[in-house]
Amino acid sequence: MKAVIQRVKKAGVKIDNETYSQIAHGLVILVGIEKDDTADDAMLLAQKIANLRIFEDEAGKMNLSIKDVQGEILVVSQFTLCADLRRGRRPSFTDAAEPAIAVPIYEKFVFFLQNEGITVKTGKFAAKMLVEIFNDGPVTFYLESKGLR
Repeated sequence: MKAVIQRVKKAGVKIDNETYSQIAHGLVILVGIEKDDTADDAMLLAQKIANLRIFEDEAGKMNLSIKDVQGEILVVSQFTLCADLRRGRRPSFTDAAEPAIAVPIYEKFVFFLQNEGITVKTGKFAAKMLVEIFNDGPVTFYLESKGLR
């Protein structure tokens, strides 16, 4: 699994020009699920993200986690994170998991984050979405579950 993690002041998802979900202070996680990913990848990634100290304390240092600041998380599926751009000019998505595999893993990822005591909202899997992100900092990180095994 691949994740782009952004610290935000607020964020939201619109589908067909209607607000689908939104959060205040917290994180937006864009997540890509590959063919060989499992529920274990979802658990490892969720536990790591839930405890990352990427929010500032009173001294301005990144010492606080999403749990410490009681922030919310917006999880948005993004298969384009699994693109192979090495050859040609058009992305190849052969490494991206098919929905039958990806949806249950995506749902497990959300479940594992919720089990950490975090309020989690989502986009809609495979929908065309407008994602509004008010990046705070800007602070953005990239994480892969394979590096956590």
